[in-house]
Amino acid sequence: MTLDSNYLRGTMAAVLSILQHSTCPENVLFHFLKARPEPEVLSSINSTFPFLNFRVYRFDTTRVRGLISKSIRQALDQPLNYARIYLADILPREVNRLIYLDSDLVMVDDVAKLWGVDLNEKPLAAPEYCQANFTHYFSDEFWWDPELSKTFEGRRPCYFNTGVMVVDVEKWRNGNYTQRVENWMVVQKQKRIYDLGSLPPFLLVLAGNIEPVDHRWNQHGLGGDNVEGKCRGLHPGPISLLHWSGKGKPWLRLDSRKPCNVDHLWAPYDLYRSSKHSFDE
Repeated sequence: MTLDSNYLRGTMAAVLSILQHSTCPENVLFHFLKARPEPEVLSSINSTFPFLNFRVYRFDTTRVRGLISKSIRQALDQPLNYARIYLADILPREVNRLIYLDSDLVMVDDVAKLWGVDLNEKPLAAPEYCQANFTHYFSDEFWWDPELSKTFEGRRPCYFNTGVMVVDVEKWRNGNYTQRVENWMVVQKQKRIYDLGSLPPFLLVLAGNIEPVDHRWNQHGLGGDNVEGKCRGLHPGPISLLHWSGKGKPWLRLDSRKPCNVDHLWAPYDLYRSSKHSFDE
């Protein structure tokens, strides 16, 4: 997970939810990536979870700063949002498998079940959403370009959300995936082929070549759309992970006293909660 003062409240809730639902929480090792020193952030983690098994790594934002293109939402343009591309370079060599998680989610199942999924020789596993209109993630210029539009030939590309990923780190390194994702970010700087931050280059490289995981592991989109953040309900079916991807974050909506119904599912893990979070009004 990334570690940043702006999202610390979400990170703390995510960590708490993982620990509470883990059969063996002592076996969970957290790797936090941060861009700035922010000693108060580490102090908060240490004081809140005094026995937490974790390591912290610095993400050098200069590596990606020149590659970021302006997207439809400012939060998506933060360098730390791109740290997931560089996990295989940052984490020590002995880490051969990891789960990447965004900070705006809570786990309501044992994380060991997700850890244990069979990747079937693929570099990455995540829930796929093949019913989504894949063409919407790229501009008309991309689809009209005869060379660029060939990108997905021979693949059955489906949307997947990069906020929940199981990664075979060794396969990622051997497949040079960091460089391949970066290459598309260079194209984006030249031609403007998408609007959404760090997600589309992942899709360009990996869509149609990941191991699908049950949808229960990423009930995403609870933050609403990326422009207005309107309320959304839950999708039908079992749930192991709730994810407030999109513009609306549950802690901000709770503080504004204008929460969506789904935000009440996040509130029990909020370590900053106060009397103003009253749901019986």
